[in-house]
Amino acid sequence: MSDPDPYAGSHEDPYAGFPRGFFDRDDESPDPLFYGPPRLVTHIDDAAIAAVGELYAELGIDGAAPGPRRVLDLMSSWVSHFRTPPAELVVLGLNAEELAANPAATERLVHDLNADPRLPLPDDDVDAAVCCVSIDYLTRPVEVLAEVGRVLRPGGPLAVTFSNRCFPTKAVRGWLYTDDVQHGAIVAELVRRTGRFTEPEVSLRTRPGAGDPLYAVVARAR
Repeated sequence: MSDPDPYAGSHEDPYAGFPRGFFDRDDESPDPLFYGPPRLVTHIDDAAIAAVGELYAELGIDGAAPGPRRVLDLMSSWVSHFRTPPAELVVLGLNAEELAANPAATERLVHDLNADPRLPLPDDDVDAAVCCVSIDYLTRPVEVLAEVGRVLRPGGPLAVTFSNRCFPTKAVRGWLYTDDVQHGAIVAELVRRTGRFTEPEVSLRTRPGAGDPLYAVVARAR
């Protein structure tokens, strides 16, 4: 028998105030079917990729920072966009072939967060966590982000980055019906509702009008 879902039957609705159907998707088929074929491509342009790497360097979570770092890359793929990979990089995603192709990874976890938001990691296990251009696919984002807060060591940063590209049938409907600025407010509110992080900060990391926009929401584990 599997462990009971700790989030089932909660008396508090973490999504109170969001419109009904906000976290539904046009394609509700199991995600492993959609993400089964490997996609060894990048989903943002070179300037946005560089902005991701710059953010990680500024946060001191890549391999150029002094001291060892254990970082979780959530909803990862074959590339993690670090300028210099950290000493330990745990990549979690849906496609084993993509994760196997990630040269920066030191640990690979195939796990469907929409089927089970629990992270297969112990408490206080990582120094930092990142989620790049994938937050819009989570149907239970508050539970997933709460789990990130659990596995992060106190003070560890969470960096969520996103742009204006997506697989529209798999992104939640509320994301499709809102704009880039609203996306920042949505992600910040989801982080806030976990109760596990400092007040999130939202920023635009690329020059407006020059290629793909890259936004970041950053908070630290309490």
